[in-house]
Amino acid sequence: MTVATSRIPERKSKTVANVAIEEFAISGNAVRGFQGEVERYGKFLCESRFDVMTNFAAQQWATDIALPLLDKIPVKKVFVPTGFSGLYLQEYRDYFDKMKSWMKKYDMNVFLSNTYRDIQFARENSIAKIQTIPNGASEQEFLETRPVQIREKLGIPADHFIILHVGSHTSLKGHAEAIEIFRRARLRNVTLLMIGEISGSGCGRLCHIKKWLFSDSPLRSRNHKRIVISSLPRPNTIEAYKEADLFLFPSNIECSPLVLFECMASKTPFLTTDTGNAVEIVGWSKSGLVLPTRIDAKGYSRADIAGSATMLEDIFFNEILRKEMALSGFQAWKEGFTWGIIARKYEEMYKNLIES
Repeated sequence: MTVATSRIPERKSKTVANVAIEEFAISGNAVRGFQGEVERYGKFLCESRFDVMTNFAAQQWATDIALPLLDKIPVKKVFVPTGFSGLYLQEYRDYFDKMKSWMKKYDMNVFLSNTYRDIQFARENSIAKIQTIPNGASEQEFLETRPVQIREKLGIPADHFIILHVGSHTSLKGHAEAIEIFRRARLRNVTLLMIGEISGSGCGRLCHIKKWLFSDSPLRSRNHKRIVISSLPRPNTIEAYKEADLFLFPSNIECSPLVLFECMASKTPFLTTDTGNAVEIVGWSKSGLVLPTRIDAKGYSRADIAGSATMLEDIFFNEILRKEMALSGFQAWKEGFTWGIIARKYEEMYKNLIES
């Protein structure tokens, strides 16, 4: 197994868990343009003697450079589009017109959902080689037993109901909506915990400003509502999942949200916008509810704030429903959505392709 990926200064080893890493100083995609070692990467793809090549995610350089070279790459080829987030954007029109023929050159196209826009695109354009393999969550992370000390670490009172949101501050993960839904909901003794990486170009600074304004309100002394924004190491994030009472995810754009599978694995009921295949995941797991959502012209999901606040209030006061959802999701995850189960599905597919 070799992973071809971006070169980053922090990476200390070219081998991780017996997986070789081939680094390339490249950025961009087919629409924005490429910068860096494009020719070296193309040569690597065409001259390496692997059995299978998997391109994971469209609209990024590692896939987009490969697409025009597919006829020259002498291996079995697998494409996992992960959603086609730019499908409705004007600047990607030519890209997706060419995608209709590119996908036919793959030996298999794998989709994380049976209903989302990427698999619908394939069906509408007569792409015959299609398989669905869903996302999942890690048994090693979520079945591990260790003390949960996230309340103490972040200063969250022991009697507070924790509403969790996990996602990088990209301005598309629903941070602003989550804060406004939380602000409007008539709740008491509750903390909204938002965990995610903060970058200079995202919504992190604005989220902190909204948190300060929220905290300064005189209402806080009466309803004891708090917002905590933090960037935590992965083990602490797992602790937060396990300690949370509810997950709130009014995201704008997804393919198949990993965080919802992590909710299932941690016995955390969730509220989510109709984004990616969230509705499908709710059907699989019975562990979440879909917030009232409007899909705009660009394909972005927009939560109805007032309706979402009401839904949040309803589930906050319905402990029986939350417990039923938590147990249903956990059982569904164990039976069909662990990484062990997902890995075996990919392994079987690769084996069948090689033997054919």
